[in-house]
Amino acid sequence: MRVPISWLREYVDLPASITGREVADALIRVGLEVETVESVGADVKGPLMLGRVLEFVEEPQKNGKTIRWCQVDVGAAEPRGIVCGARNFAVGDLVVVALPGTTLPGDFTITARKTYGHVSDGMICSTRELGVGDDHDGILVLDPSDGTPGDDAAPVLHLRDEVLDIAVTPDRGYTMSVRGIAREAATALGLAFSDPVKPELAPNVSDKGYPVRVDDTAGCAVFAAVTVEGFDPAAPSPRWLQRRVQLAGMRPISAAVDVTNYVMLEFGQPIHGYDRSRLAGPIVVRRAEPGEKLQTLDGATRELDPEDLLITDDSGPIGLAGVMGGATTELSDTTTDVVIEAAHFDAVVIARTSRRHKLSSEASKRFERGVDTAIQGYAAQRVAELLVSIGGGRILDGATLIGTPPPAPQITIPADHAARVAGYPIPVEVFVRRLEEVGCVVETRGEAGAERLTVTPPSWRPDLADPNDLAEEVIRLEGYDTVPSVLPVAPPGRGLTSDQRLRRTVGRVLAGAGYVEVLAYPFVGEADFDRLRLPADDPRRQALRLANPLSEEEPLLRTTLLPGLLAIARRNVGRGFTDLALFELGVVFRPRPDAPAAPRLPVDRRPSEEEIAALDAALPDQPRRVGVVLTGDRQPAGWQSTARSATWADAIQAARIVAEAAGVELSVRADEHAPWHPGRCAALLVDGRLVGHAGELHPKVVEAYGLPPRAAAMELQLDRLEASMRPVSAPQVSTYPPAKEDVALIVDAAVPVADVEAALRDGVGDLLESVRLFDVYTGAQIEAGTKSLAFALRFRAPDRTLTDAEVSAAKQAAVDEAARRTHAVQRGT
Repeated sequence: MRVPISWLREYVDLPASITGREVADALIRVGLEVETVESVGADVKGPLMLGRVLEFVEEPQKNGKTIRWCQVDVGAAEPRGIVCGARNFAVGDLVVVALPGTTLPGDFTITARKTYGHVSDGMICSTRELGVGDDHDGILVLDPSDGTPGDDAAPVLHLRDEVLDIAVTPDRGYTMSVRGIAREAATALGLAFSDPVKPELAPNVSDKGYPVRVDDTAGCAVFAAVTVEGFDPAAPSPRWLQRRVQLAGMRPISAAVDVTNYVMLEFGQPIHGYDRSRLAGPIVVRRAEPGEKLQTLDGATRELDPEDLLITDDSGPIGLAGVMGGATTELSDTTTDVVIEAAHFDAVVIARTSRRHKLSSEASKRFERGVDTAIQGYAAQRVAELLVSIGGGRILDGATLIGTPPPAPQITIPADHAARVAGYPIPVEVFVRRLEEVGCVVETRGEAGAERLTVTPPSWRPDLADPNDLAEEVIRLEGYDTVPSVLPVAPPGRGLTSDQRLRRTVGRVLAGAGYVEVLAYPFVGEADFDRLRLPADDPRRQALRLANPLSEEEPLLRTTLLPGLLAIARRNVGRGFTDLALFELGVVFRPRPDAPAAPRLPVDRRPSEEEIAALDAALPDQPRRVGVVLTGDRQPAGWQSTARSATWADAIQAARIVAEAAGVELSVRADEHAPWHPGRCAALLVDGRLVGHAGELHPKVVEAYGLPPRAAAMELQLDRLEASMRPVSAPQVSTYPPAKEDVALIVDAAVPVADVEAALRDGVGDLLESVRLFDVYTGAQIEAGTKSLAFALRFRAPDRTLTDAEVSAAKQAAVDEAARRTHAVQRGT
């Protein structure tokens, strides 16, 4: 909502010295979001004056153009000679002249310069050159009563102003009007407020008004209609009105349209005008019937839904209620009789219609946020009076007013409720005063110290519906900066749960290993499953569909973390960051086939335990997972080393880091699982139970996401790690020296290294402190189809120094177990 400060001054007694920035700061203190304060016209500097055309000579040029050599009176002793290419003015017209030294919008400075054989001593300006309109076909011709030659043109043009640009939140629709912003400014600054909705605007309601019938009172609670006849459609809008509409962000069109827009901006009540000569019979408000269509003012023909609320006459639909009027009854340059509509439509009905037709208008934005229910007649009368004052005619006796505003709720609240919510003392008189400032009617009952307030919110504040709304209103007006900062006291004897400790530990160790945490949206689409090459029967394709998705391309809840991680990697790669190591901790959503339908919980009371249990039973499983994605180089090139690309091994190592942080032992075996490369995919197991996968992504998946070749990924189920966690005991540290032995084993090339390592561990028993693979060899010195694995074994006893015989026996036991389980042969024997 854009609000000129000059407009605010009509309803708030602002001091002459106050600036737009100071007004904005006051509004921000009471909770409004003022995005910018624009100084309109500040880029126009220098002598900009009114001038009168005394005479001109038309001079054809060789290029086919005809210019006018004008003599213009600008209040000086001698007229100025000015060359002008426009032809829409006559001798005696009052125009705007930019004299040499004037700077116009766009940093365009006027100088006296020779052109077309004359020295042009200034410029006669158009509205676009002045920044007060879009017309550039001709110069701006003013009304003779606007001033005399030599006067400053800026006040006449309403050139300079300060405009507040306010972001209106959905719960505060009343601020989508100058009236609402003025009330907030008056309250914030402690100044007097003059309501533009005045008693004298009450229409003269009688049965002589234009006939109206409301068939759907749930969708339309109030409908007002006032008729003006004999209006001059050629009458121009006053310059002040055009300028205000323009500064508020709308384009001036014609007097009738400008007035309806002006009152909408002023009161916050959308207005629509009908050409009475094009109406057929009474106006009827009803729901659409199957098969009906409507051509709206934007020229589109729309298929109507039975839920759409319509304005109709005997010819059929003539408007989409609260959204946009129809083309058949729109105001035109021949309209002399106008039926003015001001109605109150249900916010939910209008919001759904607007989204259904993908048609957002200034009217729908206001209705769906909540419009004052008590000003429809006043707004229609205000439009009628402005039309008559601008274009003549008369207001017909008798206005139509159908329906009554819904009664405001009465809220009973303890007088100390706001103080208890805020956590600091708020006197009862302050509570009452603040509520009255926003328009509430407050009755106080009870003895001092135990007062209870009965509060009736004003008609323009549908957001004030319960005691906490009232408390919030008082606290924001008192100032959020007055609320003391108090740290909550942690209950003794508690702490982080095991799940919380695991998540924090995993995030910390992955960050320490060089991974960067990201947060992805939990929404995916079928295209993501296709890019991951998931089989048709893969359970990860069974996803929950959102009833109202943010994007039709991503209407599902994720069943795996990988689509979000890969999309973030693609975005970074597209911006030149190719060396990535990303991780995310989050939940996925797995629907349960036997889950019951979710119940609709009550809103007028706290749900019962049974209702909460039924809701919980309807929720999908939400296992927590951790995923990583690696692209590009894992180790950058330096003067001491060359770059090392990230591989499948790094993805598996990320899983080992997580498992070590969780205190569980992870085993790895080869597997085939989408979206990983079938030859470079590892299944991750804990206690023989599958907990995830890691490895290099399938080349076609990498190509689908636009990532560098051989990108790797890992996804692990944290919930299963937590279930396998055991109490951590302090390690026993032996003071005796270790014994080190190396062993090289030749095994079939298909045997996993993990199987050989596990056999070595089991063969040695308790004397083995560690085993580490340090070399893998394939080549001419061993048989084809085999590989040589070299392990470094480290032995240590807790209570003695191991003898050579014990070390030799332990090593041989390890080799024997490996031979038995993997058919390994010790190299060199």
